[in-house]
Formats: sequence, structure tokens, C-alpha cells
Amino acid sequence: MIFDSLNREQIGLLDEISDASVFKGDGAYNLRLDGHGVMRHNTDRINIVPRNDGQGIEVYVKPGTVGETVHIPVIISESGLKETVFNDFYIGEGCDVTVIAGCGIHNAGDLESMHSGVHSFSVGKNARVKYIEKHIGTGGRGKRSMNPTTSVMIEEGGFMEMNTVQIKGVDNASRMTRAVVKKGGTLVITEKIMTDGEQTAGTEFTVDLDGEDSCARVVSRSVARGRSKQLFVSDVRGNSRCSARTECDAIVMDEAGVSAIPKISANVPEASLVHEAAIGKIAGEQLVKLMTLGLTEKEAEEEIINGFLK
Repeated sequence: MIFDSLNREQIGLLDEISDASVFKGDGAYNLRLDGHGVMRHNTDRINIVPRNDGQGIEVYVKPGTVGETVHIPVIISESGLKETVFNDFYIGEGCDVTVIAGCGIHNAGDLESMHSGVHSFSVGKNARVKYIEKHIGTGGRGKRSMNPTTSVMIEEGGFMEMNTVQIKGVDNASRMTRAVVKKGGTLVITEKIMTDGEQTAGTEFTVDLDGEDSCARVVSRSVARGRSKQLFVSDVRGNSRCSARTECDAIVMDEAGVSAIPKISANVPEASLVHEAAIGKIAGEQLVKLMTLGLTEKEAEEEIINGFLK
């Protein structure tokens, strides 16, 4: 069995971005390892098939499917491997499912390893989807780069929640998300990012609220340390009677930098859109309060950061 041949680093990454035990069970999953699909399992209601071009998978969830989860992690442990993978999700009407994706790169060599995942979601009428994506890097001198692109179409009454996390070890990341929300649909996006050293991370969200009574919420929380740089761009367009809120909160430390570029466009009078942004250092009184409880300054900083990104 392929799973039993994974090494310690590969299993450790798999546990962090998904759950290694899943791949010994009967659920729906697809594991990609070093550029190849190595394990796949379907259920009666979730069918995963290779794309015709061989560059990814298609996931079909039957209408009315409730309470099921599909895991589609990617593990790269080969230094110098660069790949672009296309995954398409077709979520049937009235579903309520969870998709757990993400990529872990262990690069023990000197060459750059890169994964670019291009995901498209078609969320059917009155369907609900929770999408969880985690990116983690470990290893030596070789760079670890991840470039996720996600496109979303939410049909009438549909709901999609996206939770994206990038906490450690990713040297370069560029995330792009584009969504169209139709009548009565809802999109909720929450991202959490931490960068350090010379790392860079950029995210761009573009949301079109096309249907009446559609709504969206985009929340970004990030911590930039060392000399790292982050860029947050949001563009929410209200094209009908709708509501939306975007929030960007960032903590900047050492010699790092964070830029936020918000844009909201009310293209009809009935669109109600709000944006908030806050970028700054850790408040001194927060550090003092924790240090009076016996923590060192470094321990106090870590406690504040962990709470901020929780």
C-alpha cells in the first residue's frame, strides 16, 4: 500500500494539512505525491476522476449529499519539482459537504519546489460547502513556493465558506480568488497568514455580487516578521441589491511590511458595502500585561500572535 511507504516527513506534513488516518479509511480522498496521484477512493455519493488532460482531478458530489468530507492534499518532497494542477469541483443541488485541501512541501535540497493549484467550484442551488486549505513548508535551503488560484460560482441560495491558512515555511506565495455570487447566495472567506525572514505573500480577492440579496464577507488576519513582505488586495463589486464587508487586520514586527489595497464598488444604489483595515505593531500594554503574569517578552509576543491567528 502506497500509504505505508511514506516517510516521516511526508506523513508529518499530511497530518498537518489534512489527517493521515483518513487515507486508511472508507471516505472520499485523493492524495497527490511528488507530481503524481498515488491514492484515490470514492464513496457512493462522491466521485473523483482524473481530468482528461491528466493534470488534476474532477470531483462530482451528487445532489442532496449531506455530511460527507473529501480530502485532496498535495505533498511535495522532491527538491526542484514544479507543478501546476487543475482541480474542478461540481457540488450538486442541496448538498452540505466539506472539502479539505492544501499543500505541504518538504524541501531538503537547494532547488526551488513549487505547487500551483488551480481550483474551480460550481456550487449548486441551495448547496453548502466548507472549503479548508492549509499551506505549510519545511526543510532546508531550497525555496518553497505555493500559488493557489480559486474560482467560485455560487448559484441561487448557495453558501460557501473558505478557510485558508499559511502559517509557516512558505517562502513565496501568491493567492488569487475570484467569485461570482448569484441571488440569495453567500460567500465567507477567512485567511490567516504568517511570514518571516525574507518571505513574501500576496493575496487578491475579487468578488462580484450579481444576484439580489447576495452577500459576502472577506476577513484577512496576518502577522509579518523579520524582513518579510505581504500584500492584501480586495475588490468587491455590488452589482445588485446586496451586502458585503471586508476586513484586513495585520501585525507588523521587526523590519517587515504589510500593504492593504481595498476597493469596494457599489454599482447600484441598493448595494451596501463596508471595508475596514488596521495595520500596526503589538500594543505595548498587551505585552506588559502578560509579562506581569510571569511571561518573558518573547513568550508574551507568541501568546498574542497565537491568539490573533486563532
